[in-house]
Amino acid sequence: MIPTPTKRITVQVWTLADSYRFIFPCKHYYSTHHSSRKGASKRREFHDYFVTHLPSSSLHPDPRGPTTPFHKLPRAASVPHTGETPQTPLSFQTLVGRETTVVRIPLRSAKHHYGAATNRGTRPANEDAHQAGVIDIPAFAKRPPASLTIRRPGAGAQSGPPRESRAADTANGDPQVFYFGIFDGHGGSECSTFLKDHLHEYIQNAAAEFEFKSNLKRNQVNQPPQDELDDGEQSLPILQGANRQRIGELEKNMVQNWRRLVGGYFKRFIPAHFSYYGKDVRESDMSAQSQLDPSEGVTIEEVMEYAFLRADLDFVSAQAAKRDDELATADQPLYQDDILRGTRRSASSSIGGLKRFKGGSTASVALISTPTPTPFWHPSAPSSLLVSHVGDTRILLCSTLTGDAIPLTSNHHPSSPIEANRLRRYAATFVTDSFGEERMSGLANTRSFGDVQSKRIGVSAEPEIHRLEMAPAEYSFLVMMSDGISGSLLDQEIVDIVKEAKTPDEASKKVVSFATEVTKDGDNATCLVIRLGGWERRLEGGLGSLGTKESREWRRQEATDPRRSRT
Repeated sequence: MIPTPTKRITVQVWTLADSYRFIFPCKHYYSTHHSSRKGASKRREFHDYFVTHLPSSSLHPDPRGPTTPFHKLPRAASVPHTGETPQTPLSFQTLVGRETTVVRIPLRSAKHHYGAATNRGTRPANEDAHQAGVIDIPAFAKRPPASLTIRRPGAGAQSGPPRESRAADTANGDPQVFYFGIFDGHGGSECSTFLKDHLHEYIQNAAAEFEFKSNLKRNQVNQPPQDELDDGEQSLPILQGANRQRIGELEKNMVQNWRRLVGGYFKRFIPAHFSYYGKDVRESDMSAQSQLDPSEGVTIEEVMEYAFLRADLDFVSAQAAKRDDELATADQPLYQDDILRGTRRSASSSIGGLKRFKGGSTASVALISTPTPTPFWHPSAPSSLLVSHVGDTRILLCSTLTGDAIPLTSNHHPSSPIEANRLRRYAATFVTDSFGEERMSGLANTRSFGDVQSKRIGVSAEPEIHRLEMAPAEYSFLVMMSDGISGSLLDQEIVDIVKEAKTPDEASKKVVSFATEVTKDGDNATCLVIRLGGWERRLEGGLGSLGTKESREWRRQEATDPRRSRT
């Protein structure tokens, strides 16, 4: 018998360092400037897909679908968090030893993990935008408890769930950090499109410029070693390693640029999370939230605030360098009434189109980081959620235990006491429109990107930032929406609509459909739904979706029956 020759099979393993060739390069000044800076490493990548280790039979997360040993977990694996460390599900044991495949799954078409829907309503154009993907920054999640990291007998070198339930690590060895953003433009789509295409790049560049270090590595700044942690407990805020000297220079230049170029409100401008204070800042003006020791590390909140303010500064500077009535050219002089006097034309003048864009955009961004490669939607995975918010877009969580809607953002309107106190000194004209809503300088929002003509009175992009530590299966899903939805539906109505859908993709479409059906305003409506660990138990908390079912049916009948609306 002639022996059959053996073939050598070469398997190519994809990581997040690999990228699609069609990803558009950065075209604005900030990204170009920082990528060419001395010492800068390879260009940071943003991916609209996530990378995971899975057998082909376990890619479908719906237990009602094909055979799914990965996602069809015992009920005990997805109960609300009770404080005890979840054990490895028994169904995982059958997967140990199987061959795994590194798979890249497009996030926007992963209907069981993520859903997005939008409708322009009765408006002539849709000015909303949204983005989802994996961002290239170090992990900021709290370290896992020791019970999840110790090696158990028979587990080999791997700890925790087997490799089939793990997402692939990034190039720096950290679990992937997920990015979700929703942007509601006003006056046009130029600003919201800019944020969709580039805000994640500003975050990546800020982390790189700060030399932001992973929180999952040992010997982090002001944090005890892993073996000294008491079951993973870490105090907030979590300080991570960084180049404090470089951060001080960047923050100093940022504050000085806003004060010198815009003035007005920004003459006394002190970002809430910045740890640098210029010599000309009075000690009595320091915010109570800003008392960070410059000798310590940096927080992810500081990175996000710097990125938001930097993006807004570049956008506003670009608009101030343009003319109102004709196309911008390289030799065109500035208007004498330019808000940013002395601004020189640069590559950033292409931001927001060729003509000056006077509108702006609100924004809400959610980052999710996990301490282990187990993805955040897995019932046994803890994760850290960071929300950065500007304006009146809205983010909701659904509690797995109670079924209640939990708002993570507040509307930055003139009617808010916090916003009114912040702006009274510079915005003396607060008026009430015919709908009974208070406005400032014609704007309904007191924080936004862009809006060049209102910067001097304090309409800034200072983000409202919240961090939430999510225990395994503690929350069922995350909903992000524009004010075309939140302005016409109650929070609990939105959450209950999502509960009744089979997938996040179907849920986002149902929310948008209901909002456009019952509202008379006809504003742009956009909704994102992100699956979390308690998704399979979303109908079991509290009254399920029955709490608002009757009121939703009444609203639907009222919208479709003119006789009912007259009575």
